[in-house]
Amino acid sequence: MKIKLATTCFVIGTLLAPVVGYTADSDADRSHPMTFVKDSVITTKIKAKLAADHPSSMKHIQVDTDKDGIVWLSGTANTQEEIDQAVAIARNTEHVKSVNSDIKIKMDR
Repeated sequence: MKIKLATTCFVIGTLLAPVVGYTADSDADRSHPMTFVKDSVITTKIKAKLAADHPSSMKHIQVDTDKDGIVWLSGTANTQEEIDQAVAIARNTEHVKSVNSDIKIKMDR
């Protein structure tokens, strides 16, 4: 009886191993908790500065930071000056290595 149980557990474990590997978190940027916290702090600092300087257009700008301190800005702004200022704010934030902007000027219809 013990051998059947052990064999059954071994077979089930072998069959489930690929499933466990597939469901593992594939986000390598967030593999270490401190990396995730550092990235979140950078993103939060930038969002807070943007909200203080441009409260109306902030809701249209998304901020993301990867594990290397590279900030990605996307969304829309009202003018090129707002885009330039958002990029400058991000660049001047502590621990930011570089900034990539994909912010577009919003066209009113």
